[in-house]
This record gives sequence, structure tokens and C-alpha cells, in this order.
Amino acid sequence: MAYTKLHLSTLYFFLVILTLLLSTSSKAQSPQIQDEDREPFVGVNIGTDVSNLLSPSDLVSFLQLQKITHIRLYDADPDILKALAKTKIRVIISVPNNQLIAIGSSNTTAASWVGRNVVAHYPQTLITGIAVGDEVLTTVPSSAPLLVPAIESLYSALVASNLHTKVKISTPNAASIILDPFPPSQAFFNQSMSDIVLPLLRFLSKTGSPLMMNLYPYYVFMQNKGVVPLDNALFKPLTPSKEMVDPNTLLHYTNVLDAMIDAAYFSMKNLNVTDVMVLVTESGWPSKADAKEPYATVDNADTYNSNLIKHVVDRSGTPLHPETTSSVFLYELFNEDLRSPPVSEANWGLFYGNSSAVYLLHVSGSGTFLANDTTNQTFCIAMDGVDAKTLQAALDWACGPGRSNCTEIQPGENCYSPNSVKSHASYAFDSYYQKQGKAAGSCDFKGVATITTTDPSKGSCLFPGSKQVSNITKQVVNSSHASGAAERLKFIGFSSKRPSAISRVLYVFLVVISPSLLFFTPR
Repeated sequence: MAYTKLHLSTLYFFLVILTLLLSTSSKAQSPQIQDEDREPFVGVNIGTDVSNLLSPSDLVSFLQLQKITHIRLYDADPDILKALAKTKIRVIISVPNNQLIAIGSSNTTAASWVGRNVVAHYPQTLITGIAVGDEVLTTVPSSAPLLVPAIESLYSALVASNLHTKVKISTPNAASIILDPFPPSQAFFNQSMSDIVLPLLRFLSKTGSPLMMNLYPYYVFMQNKGVVPLDNALFKPLTPSKEMVDPNTLLHYTNVLDAMIDAAYFSMKNLNVTDVMVLVTESGWPSKADAKEPYATVDNADTYNSNLIKHVVDRSGTPLHPETTSSVFLYELFNEDLRSPPVSEANWGLFYGNSSAVYLLHVSGSGTFLANDTTNQTFCIAMDGVDAKTLQAALDWACGPGRSNCTEIQPGENCYSPNSVKSHASYAFDSYYQKQGKAAGSCDFKGVATITTTDPSKGSCLFPGSKQVSNITKQVVNSSHASGAAERLKFIGFSSKRPSAISRVLYVFLVVISPSLLFFTPR
């Protein structure tokens, strides 16, 4: 019995140590998660004035495919919120302007709204914020007196549910609430709104919530053509002589958005508020418009949004606050083709409603955000208008001396059809181009080939440069090794990181203590 008592006490000791370590580990991990939430990010706004909008489940799958981790909704659609459950996508939900009066007039209505739209979904769905109204001060000024009461009522409901530290509340504002925005040091809030703006800022300061601003350099440029250069609005590199300089602070501004953000900071400073961050809830550039908006082009939209993403990811801050980078929600995910004129209103999206890209963002090197960046995925195909004899000669060289893989364009193979010289030449050209690592000059073939970012694959005919080829290869490799490998992978994954304190204690317990229990039995 002495042995039994000894080993029971030893077992109890190790279990106590293990419990303490588990507790310490979980506490140590919490701040890390909170710190990750504070990192600057790029999110997207999702408007729903779209014909044939994706179903909620398809929408969430699309967001995950595009590596989008933060979204803002203009309402609190319960089906979308349910579809977001158990994903890592963080969402700001909204109180539409037409619900503002009811919520601002009744604490009960506010509590019901929070219960229905936040408590019912959190924490399975990661709701991180509530946007109360949208540009209320400038678009529905008659409701403005109830804006702060509505915010405070919703906050009280969050407090009652113990979610006030998890879900932040604010209201998106138009840039026009700030007057005299350049130079930024002279900016100030419209004084006719001060009886609302000041209580709002005090609330944001008290609760650690951001000042939400919808900031559009596009409109600044359009309203100040000849004063604001296009390059400044598009984040393009500038020579020092083209940089905007604030004469009061001597701060140099290389882009319009930073100047707009700093104008907000200076405006808050003029009201003695210095601890509220700016969150850009909308920013973007239209890709199409009528003749009155000639700068709404695909190239400019691509340039603005690509450079904006890089600017946030680089965490360069602003000239006034280089240590602080504002997060930004792009306006918007889809072209809202059901929007009323002008034409530009329906053309702010990165994607069409069918989820195909409006243009290819150039965000390589900016993390994994937005997988529609295929600028590194290029193909070599035959040019249009080239005579068949010239193409045949180039095809013969590619499949002969060029050593292209031409088996797929033989009779009976996946890329034999359509049986045309141009089609076969395109496949052979791309095979050579990809084998050469897309090197300069490898897509020429005496001037009959051209590079494209559009995947020429069709049906079962997958071109060598198609990502689908890589994915299929991976699936085949994985399936061929699946049996017997699954269990080994569990242990490989376990040993891929440095063992934690818990792992080491478990190891000691399993290797040292457990075997001893087999030898020492009660007598």
C-alpha cells in the first residue's frame, strides 16, 4: 500500500502542475489575440444592390477564397451573420438610417436590436463593431439630434450583455463634416455640428472606439482639378517638388488620403480630443462613369486600390502620426448594378455580382489579402491576326527544338480540340514560356505571341500556367499518400513547433510516470 500511496500522490502532483500550466497558457494567449485584432487591416464594404447576389453561404466561401478577413455590412442581415459563424471573418454590422429614430428614442428598442443582431450571433460570428447610421450629420440632419442617444442606448445594451469591450460602437461620417481640410493643421469640424460632434468624440474617447470616416480622394481630386494632381490622389510616387507641404507644421504629404486622415486628427485636437483613432470605413475609386467623370477608369481604380492596400500593409502611418496606421474598408466588394445614376454609382466594386474580377489588383507582396491578384499568373498565347503558315512554323519550333510539352494537343488528348493551328500554338507557346520561368523574351516566337493575364484554359484543357494544374497535381499527390500517412502527419504537425511547457510535462508524465504505474501495483 505504501507504493500505491506514493504513486497516487505523485500522479496527483503532476496533474496539479498540468492544470496550472494549462491555466497560465490560456491566459498568456489572450493578449496575443487582442494584439492581433489591433493590427491595421484592409477590409471591404458589402453593398447588396446587386442583381443575382451570391447566397450567404456562397458569399462567405468567396470571402474566404479571397482571403478577406474584415467586412462591413450596411445592415445586420441575419442570414449572412449565420453564414459567417465559426469563420475567422470579422464583421461590422450597421444600424440603417431609417432605424435611427426608433433606437434613439427607446432604450428597450436598442436592447432588442442588440439582442437580435449581436447577442444572438456572438461569439460564433465575430462581430467587432456597430456602425450607427451612415453619414447621418450630412445626409439626414433631421435625425442628427438622436444620433448620440442611439449610440449610448446601444452601448448600454452591450454593457448589460457584457459585450461592450468586444464590440465597439461609432458612426461613419462624411469628409464634409471637416472644414478647411488642407492644410490639415488648419482643419476643424463644422461648428454648426459641434453640439453633436463633441459629445460623440467624448463617447468615443471614453469607450476606446474609433472615429469612423468615409474618405474619398477621388472626390477631392474631382472638386479640385488643377490644384490637386492626379498622382497625389492615386498614391503614385512623387518628386519632392510635387509633395503637398503643410506650411504650419512643415509636414510633407505624398498622398491625399493621409492629408484627409490628419485633417481629422487635427480637428479632434482642436476640441482637446487626442486619444481617438481614425477608422476609414469607406474609400475607393470608380472604374467606370459617363463623360462627366473621365477619371473613373479601370486603370485609375486599379492603381488607387492597389496602392491603398500596400499603404496600409506597409504600416507607414501618416505624417502627423507615423506610429499609427488607420485600417481601411474598401468601397466596395461588388459593383452594385442596381444603384441609381450617375453611372459611377454602380461601378465602385472590385468584382461583378457573378464574382468575376472587374480588374486585377496589383498587390503582390501585400500578404494574402485578395486572391484576385493574378498579376504573377501570366500566360503566353498566339496573337490574333497571324496567318496559319507563320503560326505553324512557330508551333513546329516550340514542339521540336523548343522542347515544349505538346502531348496534350495530340489527337484524343484534352487540348486537341479545337483542332486549329492557333489553339495548338497557344498551348505550345505557354508550355515553353512556363518552362523558361516566364523569362523576358520567352514569349515572342518571332512576334507571333503575346502575354496575357487571362487564363486560356477551357473545360478539361488546362494550360501549363494555370493554377488549376498545380491544384490538381497537389490533389493527386495528397490522395496517393493519404492511406497510412494521415496518422503520421498528426505527429509531424505536433513536432513542427518548439514543445510547449504543457507538452514537456505530458511527455514526462507519459514516459516516466505512466510506465512506473504498470510495475508498482497494490499489494
